[in-house]
Formats: sequence, structure tokens, C-alpha cells
Amino acid sequence: MKSLAELQAIKEKMQNKVSLRATEGEETIRVVVGMATCGIAAGARPVLNAFLKEIEDRHLNNIICTQTGCIGICRYEPVVEVIMPDGSKTTYVKMTEDKVARVVTEHLVNNKVVQEYTIGAYEK
Repeated sequence: MKSLAELQAIKEKMQNKVSLRATEGEETIRVVVGMATCGIAAGARPVLNAFLKEIEDRHLNNIICTQTGCIGICRYEPVVEVIMPDGSKTTYVKMTEDKVARVVTEHLVNNKVVQEYTIGAYEK
């Protein structure tokens, strides 16, 4: 960092990322990524970052992305829960960065659950 302007640019970029994690309203969709030790070891951090980037790049203002501790199904990590405004919840398991764009497009934007990524599909 060589100038005050660079510091200001970094600050603004980080504030935008924080707002993706903190703003919630009536019509807000929540994406919660399990970030306990087991999740992180299985690759949850890149999954969280991919969701944040996809949401930011698409300017999806009705979606917040947060992290949580252990969800309790370690063998299925990385685990992502999507909670819709009506309270319905979908649990995605064995998530990867590559799967994120499809979940955002189909589920978060078009309200169609990606069934083959859900815990129900893996338990069959």
C-alpha cells in the first residue's frame, strides 16, 4: 500500500463484502456456510468466497451470505444451508466452488433447488 487512496479503495471493497454478510430484511435469502474446523478442512473457505463473489458480481441485493460453526454432519462437508424468506431450508452437501454458480443461478435466482447437491440425494 503506497497511498491513502489505496487504503480507501481497500476499505470500500471490504465494506461491500461485509454488507453482503450483514444486511437482512423481509425478502432476504440467507446462505449459511459451515465453517467449523471440519468444514474448513474440507474446503468451505473457497466455497464461502465463491458465494460472496457470485452474489457481488451479480448485484444480488436480496441475498446475504454468512458463516456458522459446526452444522453437525461432518461427513458431508462442506455444508451450505439456503434459507428462503418463507423459512424453508435446503441443505447442500459436498459443496465445491464449481457448484456455487449453479446453486446461485437455479436456486437463489430462479427458486429451483438443485436436487442432486442436497443432503437427500446423498443419503439415498
